[in-house]
Amino acid sequence: MTEVKEGKKIYFASDVHLGAPSIKDPKAHEKRFVEWLDSIKHDVEELYLLGDIFDFWHEYKHVAPRGFVRVLAKICELTDAGIPVHFFTGNHDIWVYDYLPSETGVIVHREPLVKTFGDKKFYLAHGDGLGPYDKTYNILKKMFVNPFCQWLFAQLHPNFAIGFAKRWSTHSRTQNEEAASFDFLGEDKEWLMLYANEILKKEHYDFFIFGHRHLALDQAFNQNSRFIYLGDWVKYFTYGEWDGKTFELKYYKQQ
Repeated sequence: MTEVKEGKKIYFASDVHLGAPSIKDPKAHEKRFVEWLDSIKHDVEELYLLGDIFDFWHEYKHVAPRGFVRVLAKICELTDAGIPVHFFTGNHDIWVYDYLPSETGVIVHREPLVKTFGDKKFYLAHGDGLGPYDKTYNILKKMFVNPFCQWLFAQLHPNFAIGFAKRWSTHSRTQNEEAASFDFLGEDKEWLMLYANEILKKEHYDFFIFGHRHLALDQAFNQNSRFIYLGDWVKYFTYGEWDGKTFELKYYKQQ
């Protein structure tokens, strides 16, 4: 259990997609997120980055992706000050190995995390591959986390591998936008809500907090719980804030 000290807050963010080919000004995009990180450093007790912080991330044995130095430096500043920064792997940055935690001090999570802040119980996850609902992606994810498949990908030259990954990302995002899959589908069709309902049959949680869906949503859920989609830093520039008593989904400067 974590008691939030008076004047301190727990922060949550996801889906920054640093380096995404669809972002017109990548440097301004990164600077905006760094500005937010700098704005919370005076009162942050813990920071939870719930996946897809990078649009693509793969650590070779001697090579890490180019760029993101401002974000990495700011994260180092937080962890050097003793602030726990939790990094959840998402479907876009699933290939985090030892470089990111060893260099920046983040605590890496590859599975959902249960946390108790004060007297409230939180269920935290990026959201990809949870439950049986997205069968196609679940098959892909098994390949992505398979050590042999990871080794095969690592044999590709970074110029080709990262270029291919960016093209895949652009194609995937275009398909999602054309299918309007970033729209709220309703509680009976949102996979993560269906998943949360199954979890609640076994154990109560006060808050479910997910990324992945690129929706900014905070609503009452299943009588005594709340369900939060953290939005993103591509369209909404949203983040979650818990002060020990109240959770708020907030909007940062959009432009």
